Formats: sequence, structure tokens, C-alpha cells
Amino acid sequence: MPPHLLDPDLHLPSSADLPCSDDTPVDNENQNTLPNWLLAVLEDIWGDRQDWFFGVDMAVYNREGQAEGTPTVVPDGFLSLGVERHKRADLGRLSYVLQEENGIVPILALEMVSKTSGQEYDQKLHNYERLGVKYYVIYNREYSRRDEHQPFEVYKLVNRRYRLQRGEPCWMPEVGLGIGRVQGTMGGITQEWLAWHNLEGTPYPLPTQVINRERRRAEQLEQALQQQQQRVEQEQKRAEQERKRAEQERKRAEQAEQEKSQLLEKLRQLGIDSNQL
Repeated sequence: MPPHLLDPDLHLPSSADLPCSDDTPVDNENQNTLPNWLLAVLEDIWGDRQDWFFGVDMAVYNREGQAEGTPTVVPDGFLSLGVERHKRADLGRLSYVLQEENGIVPILALEMVSKTSGQEYDQKLHNYERLGVKYYVIYNREYSRRDEHQPFEVYKLVNRRYRLQRGEPCWMPEVGLGIGRVQGTMGGITQEWLAWHNLEGTPYPLPTQVINRERRRAEQLEQALQQQQQRVEQEQKRAEQERKRAEQERKRAEQAEQEKSQLLEKLRQLGIDSNQL
């Protein structure tokens, strides 16, 4: 980290001092839902990793950059790599401050265009470009014709300038994931969704698919457990039956031995030598 970032004389505010909300509600459901679904899928495919963070509707601060006129950005969603997954004793981040993240800039930012244009194609693009975000994704399913753009666009930072990428899903080697659109059903709603993809271009399961997969797995495990329990119970029944048969055989043997002893005693009383029989 450059020395000036640690200069105590700058008296820069920490994340605890900076605003963590602009108190402005999102103006459509997808602006909140879709980024959270992307996060849910990352939790599934990167569950064991602790070196990433995906923020939803969270401010990204570059405190020194602000002094130079770089505005704070609040993406609908953003991904950072090489950072702690959980901070503040698992209470979570109040905001994302570069100077508290070893200067690591988010590698991806997502903006979703709403009915009221938010300058996604000009001012916001320029802001992310200045910040150094490697990939800038604009999702504009409803208003792309109005804005004269494609419904799904990915820009990559090349020589400090964004270049529109071709092809979908867009593979991002620095991330190890692709991003694109899929048709699917989540929460009972069938529509177009954003999804992560692997190198072969296959989308990772949507959260509902993950839930259904885990439910089926749980049902299969429950069924296997019940079958195992049934086998144990059957073995216990067979063991109990064998024990009862052995007990009956023992009693019959004891009874036969007792009858034999009684017979030998009668023969002796009659003066008959059993060895001569």
C-alpha cells in the first residue's frame, strides 16, 4: 500500500464514520433481487473460500480519490477478490472502503438500468473507469431500446479505458467465472435472470435449483437412512428370532437330559443296568 494511504495526518474517516446508506430506495424489485441471487450462487460455488466479498447496494469509497474529485459509487452489486469474506467479527461491512481493504478495488461492478435513467452509460461508466473496476456490467432488460444499447453489456478495462466485450456469457479469466443471462424459475417466477457460468459456458444452478438439489439430496439421504434403519431393525428381529430359537433348543436339550436322568433312575430302581441294554 502506498505510504500516503497510511499517513495519520490526513485524518481520513473510517467506514464507521462514513455514510452506509443514502436512504434512497431502489425503484424496482430486480435491482435488489438479482444481485442477491448472484450472491447466493457464489455462496454455493465458493462456499469454502474466504478471499472474496460480494456487496449489494453498498457504497464503495476511495477516500483519497474523493479528495481528487472521484465520486463515491454505489453499485447494485460488486465483487472483490483477495479480501476478507467476513469483517467486524462477522457483523459485516458498513461500507467498502478501499483503504481498509488493502487498496483492493472491486473487480466487477453491476448496474441495473431502471425506468429513471441513472447515467449508467456515461457518468457511472466514467466513475467506474476512474476507480479502476476491471469489469463493468450493465443489465438493461426493459429499457435498452430507449437507451439505444443492448439489454446486457459487459465492459472490460483495457489501458484505463472501457472496451465493450463481445459474446455471451462473457468469460472473465481474472475472476474465474463468466456472467450472462438465463431463463429460469425462482420464487415461483419464471423470467430472465443473471447467472454465473463456468469456462465451458454452462450456467451454475440458480438458487432455487440449488435449493431443490439440496432438498432432493436431503430426501435421498433420509430415504437411505430409513432403509438402513429398516435393515437394522430386520437384523435385530432376525437376531431376536435366533436367540429365541437357541433358547428353545436349550430348553429342549435340558428337558431331554432331565427325562433321560429320570429314566435311568427308574431303571436303577428296577435293578436294570442301563449299560446292558
